[in-house]
Amino acid sequence: MGKADGMNYAPKGKPNRVVSPNEFVFAAVALDHGHIFGQCNGLVEAGATLKWVYDPDPAKVEGFLEKFPDAKKADSLDQVLEDAEVKLIAAAAVPSERSELGNKVLRSGKDYFTDKTPFTTLAQLEETKKVVQETGQKYMVYFSERLHVESAVFAGDLIKEGAIGNVIQVTGFGPHRLNAPSRPDWFFEKDKYGGILCDIGSHQIEQFLFYAGCKDAEILQSKVGNYGNPSTPELEDYGDATLVGDNGATQFFRVDWFTPDGLSTWGDGRTFIVGTEGTIEIRKYVDIAREESGDHLYLVNKEGEKHYSLSGEVGFPFFGELILDCINRTEKAMTQEHAFKAAELCLIAQDQARKVK
Repeated sequence: MGKADGMNYAPKGKPNRVVSPNEFVFAAVALDHGHIFGQCNGLVEAGATLKWVYDPDPAKVEGFLEKFPDAKKADSLDQVLEDAEVKLIAAAAVPSERSELGNKVLRSGKDYFTDKTPFTTLAQLEETKKVVQETGQKYMVYFSERLHVESAVFAGDLIKEGAIGNVIQVTGFGPHRLNAPSRPDWFFEKDKYGGILCDIGSHQIEQFLFYAGCKDAEILQSKVGNYGNPSTPELEDYGDATLVGDNGATQFFRVDWFTPDGLSTWGDGRTFIVGTEGTIEIRKYVDIAREESGDHLYLVNKEGEKHYSLSGEVGFPFFGELILDCINRTEKAMTQEHAFKAAELCLIAQDQARKVK
């Protein structure tokens, strides 16, 4: 079996502290998904102070404290919510419970930073939109496959600089290793994880909106299926979708749980971006049969061909920007509109999906 699966993907980057110790205090709760480690590590590297950790499962808390020993164990969620010093709560709850938890956090006067997918139903999304409007707090989402991958960050910089002209098409591949014995029961219950397009498909749709500069998009078609896991019939192990953005850009993406055991990491995630003046390919986690290192980017434009090896070169600016957004009430890291639109489109894709065999 290769390196860690996507559930435990917690990259470390170049620390870029935007605040002094204790200037921005946060807490971690609901440790159901391993992405909580990446969420917290990104914030700590940006200078945030992790004060509390809470989960009803003591084993999860002990495992968390091994990585973040300076955090204190809280006795309850209310203890964290009532601490006026805490400005942000990071959480990776069971997906179907993320909205309800987030609403509690927002109503306590704190910002919320949840793992993807942020919702499993459109009704949850609409309810949380109302709570955000009522409270003025932030409901931010950890779209790690763009925000916590240096080559993906660099691709955004290249596009912003005009390196490939206007983006007209994005193709994404998001295979993951299933590693079924290590997965919790909720992972195989559709009402709890939301479906494959809602779950790991949310990464792909978010990237399309960002790279192509779309405010909205239409789902032209979507498909889901269970091809190789009959013992867990509620698991969708394959999904794909095609979108067209409000600016005419298009997307196709595929997500699945069929990473071969022989791959050296948990998934050969790739993104292909076509512009009017060039192309970008991102090989996020591995350059298969060549290098086990990730963060390779290939750029072709009028200047020629270029390969970038970006591991340790770019860092993860989202986390510092999020901290400053929470302090200054700005929206430089990610707008609330963008987070909600990515969530909405993955839910529509899931609801409309044709089931294939």
